[in-house]
Amino acid sequence: MAQPVTPEGPHVSHMYKVVLLGSMSVGKSSLAYRYVRNDFRELLPTVGCSFFTQILELDEATVKFEIWDTAGQEKYQSVCHLYYRDAHAALIVYDIANKETFSRAKLWLEELEKKFLPDEIVVALVGNKTDLAAEREVTTEEGEDFARTKGLLFMETSAKSNHQVNDVFMAVVQELLRREKEKAPRPSPRGSPTVDLRMSGTRCCRS
Repeated sequence: MAQPVTPEGPHVSHMYKVVLLGSMSVGKSSLAYRYVRNDFRELLPTVGCSFFTQILELDEATVKFEIWDTAGQEKYQSVCHLYYRDAHAALIVYDIANKETFSRAKLWLEELEKKFLPDEIVVALVGNKTDLAAEREVTTEEGEDFARTKGLLFMETSAKSNHQVNDVFMAVVQELLRREKEKAPRPSPRGSPTVDLRMSGTRCCRS
């Protein structure tokens, strides 16, 4: 469940922790930078973890994203679980021009499956760097098929050309909000139910 943010008035607010996982140089930091600042930079490999925030004003709610960009180097993988603890969503990113990163994405999913139940976290599989289509090693169908078998969201993106970057984060938001609605108790049309003790035969204790 998302951590509630105190709303001003009836407008509902939520705060979600989102983690970016994947191999080194698949473009996780660039995706986060493009989404938050609408800019592209060739960033140096992340050391440990980087942190971004983004606030979305939607019709149905205000959403604050805490985006945790984790390092992809193997030497940091033993501590990565510390960063995605209590996450509400995860983007598992691979490079469509590097087949090995797709295989590694499957391993990242296995790590998440050890820590979370399926309904505890929203997971999106993201094939990044569509601007390198001429060098593609992972087909769209491969990504779609794997995501479908695992019940994941799926989208291909390019942080460089800004292709579907906002869309993938918005898909995650919509799925998180959908789950919030499912978990929310439905109010009784006549208010809180009451029990007539005389009719039920239940007696209150007296001292």
